[in-house]
Amino acid sequence: MEDLTQIYFKEGWHLRDIRVPRVKSLLASSRRLPPAFCDSDMFGYDELHNLFRTDAYFNQFLRLGKLKWGGWIRFPVAREPWLIAFQRTGAQGPFERGDMIRLSPLAQALAEVADLSAAVGQSMLAGVLDGLNLVQMPALALDRGGRVLGANAKAEAVFSSDLRVSNSRLLIRDEKARQALDRVTSTVANAWPADRPPEGRAGNIIVARREARKPVLMKLLPVHGAASAPFLGAKFILTLTDLAAVRRPSLDIISEAFSLTRAEARISSMIAAGLAPEEIASELKVSRETVRNQIKATFGKTGVHRQSELAALISRIQDC
Repeated sequence: MEDLTQIYFKEGWHLRDIRVPRVKSLLASSRRLPPAFCDSDMFGYDELHNLFRTDAYFNQFLRLGKLKWGGWIRFPVAREPWLIAFQRTGAQGPFERGDMIRLSPLAQALAEVADLSAAVGQSMLAGVLDGLNLVQMPALALDRGGRVLGANAKAEAVFSSDLRVSNSRLLIRDEKARQALDRVTSTVANAWPADRPPEGRAGNIIVARREARKPVLMKLLPVHGAASAPFLGAKFILTLTDLAAVRRPSLDIISEAFSLTRAEARISSMIAAGLAPEEIASELKVSRETVRNQIKATFGKTGVHRQSELAALISRIQDC
């Protein structure tokens, strides 16, 4: 069944399985399907036997596994319908009404287990997002279809008209970035094993450009454990790095690490944030010569020779 299930999705049989739209239409109609049902509950006798003769799904796909007859148990999870399918070969014969009556009590038990699984997964997912929030990392949780399951406070601070959540969907103004995210999330079931992220020119990082601000870097990470259980469906943690947000490390830590004065530590922090000496002088309301002298003194204490080297050194403290 494992090989047959992979073929079912890989070759697109789930799009040609006539049972799928029939179940959807019955669930949406006033006709009430029993908790356990079979082929004869969905199709009339003549219709079913005509499908056995002419339909590609029955004659090509099911024949790969020597299967013919189907039975299902339906149960709700968060008010959404879920199904467990049973298959029989032609030799085993069809499911009878008595079979379905005996399977019906499983529907309630399955619903309870699924609700518990979803609750545990939601708790773990919230813990992951809260943990990332504590280390100042904006993050969202997405399911395999790209639906947003949760976002931490740091992520909400990044949202704007260029990047925001609406109706559980992440809306991205940058069309190229939106298509890249859609492409990954839509193919994840077959293209991303749980232990390996998708690869591209930028690895698993998507650059979302904004109209009036620097871009946001979006990085996809896999979700493991209970949070990835199918009844919750979490598949990704999407972290956001806002390049417009300037994070400066503690001046006390810079000063302690390199034996700098408070003024030297402040200028080092501003160099790491990308400011030029002239901009630093203007912001601190001191002369450019004062700034240059303090930068030279900082070079001597830190053992670097260029502002770029100083910025890289200070950024290591910022990442701690």
